Amino acid sequence: MAILLIPSYFGSISEYVALVQHEEVLFEFDDNFQKQTNRNRAFIYSPNGLQLLNVPVIHKKQLHQKTRDMRIEYAEDWRKQHFKSLEAAYRSSPYFEFYEDFFRDLYSKKYEFLTDLQFHTIDLTLKCLQVNKSYTKTTEFFKNPLQTNGRELANRKKDTHEFESYHQVFIEKHGFLNNLSILDLLFNEGRKAGEYLKRQTLNL
Repeated sequence: MAILLIPSYFGSISEYVALVQHEEVLFEFDDNFQKQTNRNRAFIYSPNGLQLLNVPVIHKKQLHQKTRDMRIEYAEDWRKQHFKSLEAAYRSSPYFEFYEDFFRDLYSKKYEFLTDLQFHTIDLTLKCLQVNKSYTKTTEFFKNPLQTNGRELANRKKDTHEFESYHQVFIEKHGFLNNLSILDLLFNEGRKAGEYLKRQTLNL
């Protein structure tokens, strides 16, 4: 079974459930960029609760911009800020130190296009999950795709999936936070994260 997904910046658990559970994965590469989606946002569990990590992009005056044409803004050192936020959130998690060097290396690189960063995070996450998964990219936009349509999984406001709870660093302080960035699952569950993703149920 095939599914169409939006590439994201360390996408949500639901996005990775879809990625892991489908035999064929196609990533949208010719769509228009949409603000306030996981394309350039990730939600983690910080000491103060839910925290947004946002990758700034350069917006042009034209009405629509293709996601593949979106360039990353470096006026502020968001890479340093994001890595520090991950350290504050997950330094005491069971597996942060195990993966730390991979992420330190990712945040040392400068990506011109958002899509370059997106696909690097996808490849790195699959490597950490020890999931061997190939994917392809679209060459044109399909309003009604033949594949299972998983586009809305990249929109946190529209994605209402509830998943099995697992241990989170600050769960005793703020309770369980559902469907965060895949990073939350990875740093807390490590190698067990892949099996967790296979057990979850999606309704698409």
